[in-house]
Amino acid sequence: MIIDFHTHIFPDAIAEKTIGALASKSGYTPYGNGTREQALTLMKNGGVTHSVILPVVTKPSQFQSINRFAALLNEEDAFFSFGGIHPDDETPETHLDEIKDMGLYGIKLHPDYQETFIDDPRYIRIIRYALSIGLSVITHAGVDDGCIGETKCTPDRILRMLDAVYEGNLPENPQIILAHAGSFKMYDEVLEKLCGLPVFFDLAYVSEFADPSVLLSVIRRHGADKILFATDSPWSDPANSIARLRALPLTEEELDLIFYQNALSILHK
Repeated sequence: MIIDFHTHIFPDAIAEKTIGALASKSGYTPYGNGTREQALTLMKNGGVTHSVILPVVTKPSQFQSINRFAALLNEEDAFFSFGGIHPDDETPETHLDEIKDMGLYGIKLHPDYQETFIDDPRYIRIIRYALSIGLSVITHAGVDDGCIGETKCTPDRILRMLDAVYEGNLPENPQIILAHAGSFKMYDEVLEKLCGLPVFFDLAYVSEFADPSVLLSVIRRHGADKILFATDSPWSDPANSIARLRALPLTEEELDLIFYQNALSILHK
């Protein structure tokens, strides 16, 4: 079993346009067109058995349409869908309850796309309530090459967010997931400030493109029991990401944790 914990699928009507716009902004070349069919093809070719779908709500008015689509994907055996919510949502508790009632597994936040710092009180309110009702929380962390301006989710801001959410009492077991190995393109700070904390790191985009020595350092210092295999598909090719991870000097026990066991613990499977 291999679970890709960070992927994106868009409705067919907007997938190609959306992926094209994101590619233009970021300078990255996608491996697919962002549709459900293309996602399944990438999974099959790469040996991925299940994918976690992470939608991003970029304005409050998108809440219903984006989460309805996520719920439809969640009905398929190959997919585990998270929901999305915007920090400007006027009734976040009500909408988080809706996400829970839809059977979605958590929420995805993207501080850069949502133009809000991760330690903003609006996010703190959302994260606290989501965790209280059993929804996992995953956030983009670090640089986003498609966004200009100040990075909204840095290791220092993550530390302030965690302190505010947990009121200084960090949990024993991780509940929050930091994408892109803790903070994309900020790995010195990740190694210094975040490794070892009770949070999961996913390896989205990092597993294929980061320097292998950096990737191994993050995994070793943070612990394989808090690492999730992820690709950011369609922005990475699952086959390449899997091959690069298998090329690292990791034990089979560590690989099993990273490829699926940690994910199953989050998904309660």
